[in-house]
Amino acid sequence: MFDAHVHIIDPRFPVFENHGYLPDPFTIADYRERTEGFGVDGGAVVTASYQGTDQDYLMAALEELGPNWVGVTHLEPDATDEDILRLDHAGVRAVRFNLRRSATDVKLLTKQALRAYELAGWHAEFYVDATLLLSLGPVFAKLPAVCIDHLGMSTRGLPYLLDLVDRGARVKATGFGRTTIDDVCDVLRKIHAVNPRALMFGTDLPGSRSRRVFQDSDIDIVAEAVGDDVDAVMGDNARDWYRCSSEHGRC
Repeated sequence: MFDAHVHIIDPRFPVFENHGYLPDPFTIADYRERTEGFGVDGGAVVTASYQGTDQDYLMAALEELGPNWVGVTHLEPDATDEDILRLDHAGVRAVRFNLRRSATDVKLLTKQALRAYELAGWHAEFYVDATLLLSLGPVFAKLPAVCIDHLGMSTRGLPYLLDLVDRGARVKATGFGRTTIDDVCDVLRKIHAVNPRALMFGTDLPGSRSRRVFQDSDIDIVAEAVGDDVDAVMGDNARDWYRCSSEHGRC
C-alpha cells in the first residue's frame, strides 16, 4: 500500500487554530501502530490547514519516514524559487490549496501552482467541494496537473468531477467519513470507469474533524468498486503520480 493521504501532527512543532479547532497529536509511531499489517511501504504526508506553511514538521516527518515517502505542502505567498527547489530536494512533490477552510486568491493560486510545476514538476492538490469545480474551470484549464482530495466531498458535484477526471485529473479515494456521499462505492466505480489511473487510496489518518475516521473496511469498499485494478488504486497509481519510481529518484 502507498498511503496517498496522511497527516502527521508532531507535538514538537506548532499547530495553529483554524475555525476554532486544534488537533490532538498524531505521531509517526501512532500512524505505524494503526496501520500495522497493511503492508504500507510509502505514502504522502499532507500539510493540513492547522499546520499553516510550517515546513519544519514536514521535513522532520519525511526524514524519519524515509525515501519512500513524499510531502504535500502549503507555500507562503512570497515563497522563492530556492524555497521550492529546497523542498523538492527533501521530497515534497505537490502544493496544496485548501478551499474549504481558508480564503484563497485565485490569481495567486494559479501563479503559485504554475511556478511549482515549472520549477519542480509539482502537481496541485485541492481540498474543495466538487460543486465548485465548474466555477474553477478557468483555473484548472491553466494547470497541467491537478488532484482532488476526498472524492470531491459531495455527490452533487460528481458530474463536474468526472469531467475533470476525463481531462486528466486524479482523485484521492480518501476521507470517506468527511464527505456527504451516500454511496462511496458507486462514486468510486464511476471515477474508475472514466480513468482507471485516476483513483489513489489513502487513509486520511488521523481523520481530524471527520465524522468517521478511516476503518479497515474502507479498503474492502475500494476493492469492490475497482475489481482487478485494486493494486493500482491501492498503490501503483499514486506512486506514478508522485513520481515514486526508480527513475525519479527519492522513492
